[in-house]
Amino acid sequence: MSFFSRYRILLPVISLAVLLAATFYMQPRAMSYFGLNLLFNLAVPIALATIAQMMILMVNDIDLSIGAFVSLVACVTATFLNDAPLLGLLILAALILAYAAMGAVIDALDLPAIVVTLGMSFVWGGLALFILPSPGGAAPGWLRTLMTVKPPFMPMAVVAAILIAFVTHMLIIRSGFGTVLRGVGGNARAISRAGLSVTRLKAWAYGLAGLFGVLAGMALVGLTTAADANIALRYTLLSIAGVILGGGEFTGGKVSPTGAVIGALTLTLAASFLSFLRLSPDWQIGSQGAILILVLTARLVFSRKGDAA
Repeated sequence: MSFFSRYRILLPVISLAVLLAATFYMQPRAMSYFGLNLLFNLAVPIALATIAQMMILMVNDIDLSIGAFVSLVACVTATFLNDAPLLGLLILAALILAYAAMGAVIDALDLPAIVVTLGMSFVWGGLALFILPSPGGAAPGWLRTLMTVKPPFMPMAVVAAILIAFVTHMLIIRSGFGTVLRGVGGNARAISRAGLSVTRLKAWAYGLAGLFGVLAGMALVGLTTAADANIALRYTLLSIAGVILGGGEFTGGKVSPTGAVIGALTLTLAASFLSFLRLSPDWQIGSQGAILILVLTARLVFSRKGDAA
């Protein structure tokens, strides 16, 4: 079993490395600081959205509203946060609290998270359209500067991905608080018998998801310099795929923050790789799905070998 565990951790890394090598083979000029920056330009918001989804999957729920939520945050960032920073911050804080409240209500009333979050996706989408009926707005200057800074040796996207992976690993895997949150997904009854409130813990998990969703929306506007009510709708499926690609499970509280970030990087790179192949945009989504299926098939093979051993 330990042999399988090691390879389960390595599989997302190997997938990213193989795809990166194939990309460099197809486009050797990408093997540079500027090339890597282009390849992973939009990886940061996708990685943050993937971590947000991971927080929900960690407690045995699934979030079908994260894409619409990130779009709403982007609209708030490009309007209120830019024009009236204090009001913008208050709105973003309220959105995080709303996410936490959603988790508490789901658990307290024993509602199916997939239905509640699907319904909330329309709420977030409606609010986004109300704030920004047509594409526009502008990124705050400080946010644009932060997202386009050029650190030495590695592009900002890679540095940010490493930082996100480190912080979330320390929070979810290494801390006692993270262990308890994962316990909610692994055995909620045991957590309840230990005298802890599962409802409160789910509220924390959803609140953390809201926080990372807010960061994803802000990062996205910092890169695109404007917003749109539909700018991040595809992040819902990308975030789920990123978590699973990175070694997470739909049940049992089994997640890997580092793997989730690597999964997000892999999906971002896959889009660039398919572009280098000059594949029609109509076929690119299906091809990304095929890449995901191949990696998951490899993981299933390793899983069966580990169980047999």
